[in-house]
Amino acid sequence: MPYTFTLSNIRKEASALWQLAWPVLIGQLATVGMAVADVAMTGHTSAAELAAVSLGASVWSIILVTVNGTMMAVNTVVAHQVGAGRFDQIPHSVRQSLWKAVGVGIVAALAANLATLLFDHLQLAPEVNARASMFVHIVSIGLLPFAAYRALYGYSASINQTKPVMVIAIIGLLVNIAVNWVLVFGNLGFPKMGALGCAVATGTVVWLDLLAIVLWIRIAPAYKASYPFDKWEWPHWPEVWNMLRLGVPIGVTYFAEVSVFGAVSLLVARFGVVTVSAHQIALNFASLTFMVPLSFGIGMIARVGQALGEGNPQRARFASFVGLWMSTGFAVLSALFIAIFRHQIAAAYTSDAAVQEMCAHLLLFAALFQLSDAAQVAASCAIRGYKVTRGPMVIQLIAFWGLALPVGCVLGLAPQWLPFAPAEPMSATGFWIGLVLGLTVAAVLLTAYLQRLSRQRALAMA
Repeated sequence: MPYTFTLSNIRKEASALWQLAWPVLIGQLATVGMAVADVAMTGHTSAAELAAVSLGASVWSIILVTVNGTMMAVNTVVAHQVGAGRFDQIPHSVRQSLWKAVGVGIVAALAANLATLLFDHLQLAPEVNARASMFVHIVSIGLLPFAAYRALYGYSASINQTKPVMVIAIIGLLVNIAVNWVLVFGNLGFPKMGALGCAVATGTVVWLDLLAIVLWIRIAPAYKASYPFDKWEWPHWPEVWNMLRLGVPIGVTYFAEVSVFGAVSLLVARFGVVTVSAHQIALNFASLTFMVPLSFGIGMIARVGQALGEGNPQRARFASFVGLWMSTGFAVLSALFIAIFRHQIAAAYTSDAAVQEMCAHLLLFAALFQLSDAAQVAASCAIRGYKVTRGPMVIQLIAFWGLALPVGCVLGLAPQWLPFAPAEPMSATGFWIGLVLGLTVAAVLLTAYLQRLSRQRALAMA
């Protein structure tokens, strides 16, 4: 069935996508809210504790997002099975994705702990180094349950059940804030742990999230037709391997973007506590607004995958571009909000005047890349709905590691051995210019890729 871009059709698709996306959005905001709470609460203890959380969270975020991307293969697989009406195949796919999660979680935990060795080469104050390293060591206990949770999260979202993850995320946020209040500040007779209290809270919440989604799937009637826990199943290595082939490029794609942001956080650490704290706050808020287009993107994987599963690439193409328009439309609003209220945003995070001033400056760059960031995540999610993952991976690697980080290093560090380096290092400003450039290139290339891919699939079935 051909889909034309009439106002009526756009409204129907936008409504269907919104029904999927809004619970995901609230859940994502609650999840990011945990990081916001960590930064905001430690920001009111000391600059050293805030720096430790900022650096530790940089490593944690890189690993966490890479795991998330790697586990997203189940979203696409299950969405195609739903579209084709093959509900009897879904339980097997979910069980195999959980076996995949075990391996991915173990590897991720090892990688996170090894990554703390980088702190020894960043000219950090000994206290900040020690506490940032311990933060990562503690919070890494949550990586295996997180991988399993994301497998079940993807399964639930792809059968159009997104409200459970919203409820679980909200409860997790409340638990995180409560445990932070107890352990960060040393209330109710507990020792004052500062940054390490945040790590304990985060690790605890991830385990609770996994338990909650397992219980929800066991109880809720919506999962009855595809219930994955009715029998034990050993790993089926060809199936696990196929999911890895689909998921690893997504993980690398996520890594390419988030690792650049994390690398920038590590590189600006040499400019002092004020700079690294301001950078982390600006990045933290930009991550908060990013959850809206990301939520649309997660919904787009389900909509596009289900349309392709039922053999309707025209509807898949239509869903892709309606989702892209919705994402970029929100980005315009968020850019204006950040630019206008940047000083108030900074003040909400910290009472340090110097950090506030620098943070407000960096938030201007965050406002600038809202449109390109929204476009690139929406386009890449739509492409994943087509079970195509290697092309976006290459694009992201080129845009971020081939362009954003090198440009940022040249402008931010001004190495004297380069003839075209600026006379003085631009510090965090130079790195943020590189990020804006990388995101823009990624958005243009991914949108063009989606246009070509969706047109080819639609013409092939015409």
